[in-house]
Amino acid sequence: MSRRLRKVLAGLLFGLIGAALALDAQVTGLLDAPENLTRDLRVRALAHPGAATDRIRLVLLDQKSLDWAKSSFGLGWPWPRQAYAPMVEFCRRAGAASLSMDVIFTEPSVYGVADDQALAGALRSMGRAVLAASFARSDGSSRTWPAHVPAPSFTVGGEAVLRRAEVATFPIPDLTGGTLSVGNVNVPPDADNVYRRLPLLVRFAGGYAPSLPLAAFLADRPEPVTLAPDEMRVGATRIPLTPEGDALLNYRGRNAYTAYGAAALMESGMRLAEGGEPVIDPADLKGRHVLFGFSATGLLDLRPTPMGGVSPGVLINATALDNLLSGDFLRPAPAWTDAATTLLFAVLGGLGVALLTSLWAAVAASAGTLALPVAYGAILYAQGVRTGMAVQLTGCLVALFLAGTWKYATEGRRKQFIKSAFRQYLSPKVIDQLLQHPERLTLGGERRELTIFFSDLQGFTSISEGLDPEALTGVLNDYLSAMTDIIHHHQGTVDKYEGDAIIAFWNAPLDQPDHALLAVRAALACQAKLAEMRPALRERTHADVFMRIGLNTGPAVVGNLGSRERFDYTMLGDAVNLASRLESINKRFGTYTMVSQATLDRLGGEIPARELSRLRVVGKREAVTVFEPLSGEEHRARQADLAVFAEGLALFRAGDFRAAAVTFAAIAPRDPAAGKYAVKCAELAADPPEQWDGVWTMTGK
Repeated sequence: MSRRLRKVLAGLLFGLIGAALALDAQVTGLLDAPENLTRDLRVRALAHPGAATDRIRLVLLDQKSLDWAKSSFGLGWPWPRQAYAPMVEFCRRAGAASLSMDVIFTEPSVYGVADDQALAGALRSMGRAVLAASFARSDGSSRTWPAHVPAPSFTVGGEAVLRRAEVATFPIPDLTGGTLSVGNVNVPPDADNVYRRLPLLVRFAGGYAPSLPLAAFLADRPEPVTLAPDEMRVGATRIPLTPEGDALLNYRGRNAYTAYGAAALMESGMRLAEGGEPVIDPADLKGRHVLFGFSATGLLDLRPTPMGGVSPGVLINATALDNLLSGDFLRPAPAWTDAATTLLFAVLGGLGVALLTSLWAAVAASAGTLALPVAYGAILYAQGVRTGMAVQLTGCLVALFLAGTWKYATEGRRKQFIKSAFRQYLSPKVIDQLLQHPERLTLGGERRELTIFFSDLQGFTSISEGLDPEALTGVLNDYLSAMTDIIHHHQGTVDKYEGDAIIAFWNAPLDQPDHALLAVRAALACQAKLAEMRPALRERTHADVFMRIGLNTGPAVVGNLGSRERFDYTMLGDAVNLASRLESINKRFGTYTMVSQATLDRLGGEIPARELSRLRVVGKREAVTVFEPLSGEEHRARQADLAVFAEGLALFRAGDFRAAAVTFAAIAPRDPAAGKYAVKCAELAADPPEQWDGVWTMTGK
């Protein structure tokens, strides 16, 4: 089985495990709290007041209204109930679609029966008024509809799972008078005490009791109610239901509805009754549903909502009425889609971490995987669908954790081995390549063009004889470290060290189109660094330290060569041998860096060089043209001498050895290569060859 297939199977397995554990946690309720948190965050981020209907107005009994009643009329709390009558009358005269009182009047007024009757008369005149009642399982005083409260007149057909109320608390008879409808304001919060849902209909006394918002909705336009297993229909309005029979509230955000203080409506009602100008334009209430409730802190009707903090309880009912009018209650995503998406996202997370070799790619994939449920949940929330974001995120997190742990236990050890084994020899980029493709560490090679680098310290044997082993080791380590850093900086691969010798190459295992240029620049940088180190090395070795470098470009076999138990990433071929020869041939010319014609041809004129010779190495018939690369500064400083050297080289090739010797001798004191040529020309002039082809034949390696 291939490594990639093993990774795929592992990623799939981790995804399956993550999804299974997450779904099990969801079923057992372990994810209820985090799920509620994700729901609230979606509301805060995505709910906006612009989506709210303009057909709702709130009347809030706030602290400002309490202060107004105290200062204007000397009224403390509780107010006389007749104080509400002007507000009710103003709503009637303004033509409000309905008026819902989110207050349960369970006891007669302390101001007497007449006080209750004053409010009752205003409510009956209003006609489309709804009073609050509480339908509960255990807290209440009545198990049937009392005579003074008419049972709902709307029809209910079909069947659905609904909450059941055993008892109820109704407003007092003096207020309802047997004609006013009531609505349930007993809304159960979720386990964290936040109000995210509302039962529009509950079973009571063999029939049904509407919620306050449903009663207000039906007060304006009576509609039949049809029940189905997962939904309720009120006329043509479809309302998705939870398994408990609740509607999921689609909050519009803070300050979504136009709200007036109770004092403003009461004062408007009184002014209008006296023929004066009301504080509020009656046209603003025409055809709109008005909901009255408490917002003053001391009146204890502030409830936690998904928007954060607390809101007046009447806002919960206003949101439900808004959703009824707009037909856009939130829909719970089907259980199977939550399960499928949890599995999908978890598998994607497991595969992403298992397959990707780069740490940052795996981190990015993990972040992207975790972003998927968030984006999915946000998009569907905008469409009115509530998804199980927490279960999806949990599945992803478990899969990512398992895949990451597995990857560290397997890939991590392998990567650490590779880094430890090769960091002294390979450039960081090459190590990264091996980390991504460790299969390249298997035995075998490939044929490709390389630029090969051989270096050696001049006279190192005599230097080493004058140092003890510890001092010699310190010198070598400092020298090799400095040169290796330069080679790595120029993206080269160190093949091996042989004593003081360094063997390196470019264009493997990574493709490097400019490999020759990188190699020659590295060689010049090494020479410059050694010149910088030379004074310090002189103090330690009592000798001037110089290095010779040979460079050649050509085809070679490169790869892991050796036994199955022990192998090296190295190279073989004639091109390698020639680079080694050129390093040694530097001695014949008094130079320290030599490159072949093949290497020079690939420099693109980027580095100046002088032609040294056409030479024939031992064991080879074909001649090789070699050059000395120069730094830009050195090339500019030696222009005159380089021209003389080129003139001498032309005479040498033409076979005019005496003239060539004179020419070379002129610059020999400051150019070792010219000095070597002067000696060679003198030898050839004394014993001219019978056939001269201009090639200097090497007689030793």
